[in-house]
Amino acid sequence: MTDSQNTPGIDGGDAVVSAFNAVGADYIFCSSGSEWAPVWESLARRHRDGEPAPGYLDLTHETVAVGMATGYGLVTRRPQGVLLHAAPGLLQGSMAIHGALLSGVPMVVSSSESSTYGDAPGQDPGGQWYRNLSIVGGPHGVAQPFTKWSTEAASVHTLPTMITRAAELARRAPAGPTYLNIPLEILLEEWDGREAKPIVAPGSRHSSPEEVDPVAAMIREAENPVIVTETAGREAGGFEALVAFAEAWNIPVVEPDSAVCGNFPREHPLHAGGDIGPWMDEADLILLVNCRVPFYPPSRSPSRAKVVVIDEVPQRPHIVYQVLFADTYLEGNVANTLRQLAKRAKDLDADAVAPRRTAQEERHAAEQAAIAAAETGAEQAEDIDPVLLAATLRTLLDGRDPIVVDETITHSRVVKRHLRTSAPDSYFYVQGGLGQGMAVALGAKLAARDRPVVFTVGDGALTYNPVIPSYDASHAYGLPVLIVVFNNRVYRSMNLNHRRFYPEGAAAETGEWLGTDLHRLPRLAAFAEPFGMHTETVDTSDALAPALERALKAVAEGTTAIVDVLVTR
Repeated sequence: MTDSQNTPGIDGGDAVVSAFNAVGADYIFCSSGSEWAPVWESLARRHRDGEPAPGYLDLTHETVAVGMATGYGLVTRRPQGVLLHAAPGLLQGSMAIHGALLSGVPMVVSSSESSTYGDAPGQDPGGQWYRNLSIVGGPHGVAQPFTKWSTEAASVHTLPTMITRAAELARRAPAGPTYLNIPLEILLEEWDGREAKPIVAPGSRHSSPEEVDPVAAMIREAENPVIVTETAGREAGGFEALVAFAEAWNIPVVEPDSAVCGNFPREHPLHAGGDIGPWMDEADLILLVNCRVPFYPPSRSPSRAKVVVIDEVPQRPHIVYQVLFADTYLEGNVANTLRQLAKRAKDLDADAVAPRRTAQEERHAAEQAAIAAAETGAEQAEDIDPVLLAATLRTLLDGRDPIVVDETITHSRVVKRHLRTSAPDSYFYVQGGLGQGMAVALGAKLAARDRPVVFTVGDGALTYNPVIPSYDASHAYGLPVLIVVFNNRVYRSMNLNHRRFYPEGAAAETGEWLGTDLHRLPRLAAFAEPFGMHTETVDTSDALAPALERALKAVAEGTTAIVDVLVTR
């Protein structure tokens, strides 16, 4: 620790603000709780006196606070601070924290408890901690299963460096959320002003040439290799490095349905779609690049292919069951490994490479023709097919450098296939439970204010979102996004499972499909009207493009727009 010019008498609230300032947090995302008065007082004093402090966002729901930190971290890859309320607030935000863990987003989450329950000298923490808010084992015990690291800050004197440690752990691979329980009595305790040092960027780990060379030899000898990736684009420089690697060796790239971000240009001739199935018997070498769960069911192994796993942390500790069938691991910085492998693609046998390049070009041409045919068919229908909606969005977003945050389920393949995002950090699929996507989109907009952000969501998923708190955050902090609802008036994925499990059951006989009907919902766009947002409901194909154009114009002018599109399926 270093000495500070801060005068004694300042309390743990200022220690928290000082620490988040030191670790480089741009923002503190807070869903208010009674324990955070010391932090608010510190911020008010710093604002009054012109002292540095992270930006503060006052948010009205825990999922919004965590989700916005997730969206911001997806774009910036740097840990931010999140403050929730006690154990109940932590539980309310737990789904979104788990989503951040699955997405590999660094953040430091904190909430509080009481350690004295009013039975000690000093300020009274309040009877609510004794009656309602405390939980056996403390909130850090609750947070342990869905965070990367969880503990308690037991002293105001170690509090700043505990936050530093939490931030450094959150940032290192595998990146993810950490949790710190800060008892209210610690926040109220006098702090001597000793600050934490700023965090230092992690050092990088690289696969050695002795490890890379044999893999390069395996690629050179392979007749039909394939790359499969879920999150290469999440790594800094990973998108560009994967393109260079695939092009150097002329290897097709599959982004399976489990892909959580844009990893490879979808219009590139080497993009091989989203189905690994055809490669299970054909490939003789499968290169899993940041691919957590490539095979389903997990026991479905390739019939003859060798498997090379390229991943900084291939065995993810937060995944309960993970089967990779690896023959070789290349661990360390993924972008660096891909660049090393690309450099070794010299003097390739053109006669050996040409057949697989030709085969992939034929596959790609067939896929593009199928996409075009699907879009032509959708254009000819009077009602709105989801394909038409995705294709129209793609046309209108062309050249605007958009970010798409997707929380559709039954339409997720349509969105990926027909929006065809082709740039780094241009597409993110929300991880974990439904109901976080709107906040993630707002966080992405906070990190990239000069880029249009589009949130695609089904009507069922939208109802899981804390809509009113999300609209409030958008309005309060000037974060205009375009919300496009694929509204089929049903929980389609749930209905499909019922039909799949019981194709000749009682529900199929009587037509009584429980748990799926959403026709009773009111106009979804109407909820945005009290916030002065642009709202549209569209039910005919000829009205679709004009409505989306008006919505994009409203977003460009600074107003969130929601377009509720009634689709056919």
